[in-house]
Amino acid sequence: MTGKSFIAQLRTKPEKRSEMIALQSELKQLVFKHEPDALVYELFQSESDSDLFQVIATFRDDAAFEAHMSIDFHDRLVPPILNCLAEEMAIAFYRSLP
Repeated sequence: MTGKSFIAQLRTKPEKRSEMIALQSELKQLVFKHEPDALVYELFQSESDSDLFQVIATFRDDAAFEAHMSIDFHDRLVPPILNCLAEEMAIAFYRSLP
């Protein structure tokens, strides 16, 4: 089985940027504390556009991704993150190769 990854592009409302960073930082800390099969979970901010972010995550397998999607803190943090966005999040899924 290969890992499942996603890259999500998020554009925040300028006035919600700090809130979104704080929420994503909390999410990242909780992912690493409670999800041992989450291998990567990182938030990146564009150097040329302070309202543009990428979230890159890699999970050991589909089951680990499904667990991530249904864990209690995901359900608590993602709706307010989405409320910080200026446009719909763009997300693409990938498989790691051997």
